Amino acid sequence: MVIAADPGKPRTSVWLAARHPAPARRRSEAPSGLDRERITDATVRLLDAEGLARFSMRRLAAELGVTAMSLYWYVDTKHDLLELALDRALGELALPAVSEPDAWPGRLRALACGYRELLAEHPWLAPLTAAYPNIGPHARAFDAALQRLLDATGLGDAGRTGAHLAVSHFLHGCGGTARRAPEGDFGLALDVLIAGIEAKTP
Repeated sequence: MVIAADPGKPRTSVWLAARHPAPARRRSEAPSGLDRERITDATVRLLDAEGLARFSMRRLAAELGVTAMSLYWYVDTKHDLLELALDRALGELALPAVSEPDAWPGRLRALACGYRELLAEHPWLAPLTAAYPNIGPHARAFDAALQRLLDATGLGDAGRTGAHLAVSHFLHGCGGTARRAPEGDFGLALDVLIAGIEAKTP
């Protein structure tokens, strides 16, 4: 399921939109005990418990014990909040450290398996990665870690670009819960992918 923006209302990513502080005379009206961190954490918990289809700002507000309008002090739209939750969940993934060139296959395997496990733990992640640009801080950290692993292969620029594309498509396709492959098939496909990259290395 892809979450589309409201028709006729162009939107930008929450990571690109500038947030302006509320006027000083209205800050005292903001609901106490709330902030973006707490709201995002509650969003992840609610999505885990009830799924993406049942998620709404009203249900989230009830979970937090506030009114739905209170949430809009901290996010402009539900789409913004889903983007924040997406990146928060990606932050749970352990990223490989920079390693010796010959260690990249094992590190890439661990990264791919960890990403698959993350999608299994949060089934709502897969459709959100298809619906929103993954440009939050944790998404960028994930991409940087993948790029470091591919740099360690010794491939030239074109080879690294192709390998990056292949790994990304593999993770979002074979690793995703919407078309979740059995564990054995996933492992075999990952073996083939890594072997293909190794075959192109100098």
